[in-house]
Amino acid sequence: MKYIPSPEWTEKMRAMVKHLNMTHISEDRVVCFKSTGSKSRRTIARIHTMPKIIQLGLQQPPFYAIELISEKFDRQNEADQVKTIIHELLHIPHSFGGGFRQHHPYVNHKIVDQHYAKLQQQTRLFLGI
Repeated sequence: MKYIPSPEWTEKMRAMVKHLNMTHISEDRVVCFKSTGSKSRRTIARIHTMPKIIQLGLQQPPFYAIELISEKFDRQNEADQVKTIIHELLHIPHSFGGGFRQHHPYVNHKIVDQHYAKLQQQTRLFLGI
């Protein structure tokens, strides 16, 4: 696996956080990376965090990294790419404590589509990324 920082998607993700009013997310503590070489068959993206013990040992607050699997993510159309980022952001709990929210009941297509519609209503920024 190879990981490459994605400043472009990090900037877009941070704009999404603002426009979606996800005030629980410390946008400067979330970054996006593109990865290549994944053997995953169905995964388009995933979100990672530091284990709690490492956070405590380093005396650092939680930090999240969104991995965009290039082989799958880059083949998506622009709307689906934005929805993929929204999906990963929904896994971040309101406590922003370093854990994750499960798919049911917090992360699903209906909720992602609602957030995407909200983005479309608020701004044209995401209509042609």
